[in-house]
Amino acid sequence: MSTTTIRLEDELKTRINAAAAQAGKTAHAFILDAIAQRVEQVEQDNAFQALADERWTRIRTTGQTVAWDDAKAYLAARAEGGRPRKPAARIQSK
Repeated sequence: MSTTTIRLEDELKTRINAAAAQAGKTAHAFILDAIAQRVEQVEQDNAFQALADERWTRIRTTGQTVAWDDAKAYLAARAEGGRPRKPAARIQSK
């Protein structure tokens, strides 16, 4: 395990101490949790963006999309606990 030194403004350090106490943690544990959560969020954001880029490339390459009415019906059924068949992508007429 390595050590990293960070400099904190006094006000932020006071806020961290208060928040850590409310969470029942040491300031050190609180800071580690906050860093881990932020790293995870950045990783999830990057994975989401990569997936969006991949899907956008597929749409531009194939021209196939799912009609909004089909997507909306699928999502509504899923929200109600159903297991509907995914709508098929196709080239939409304009």
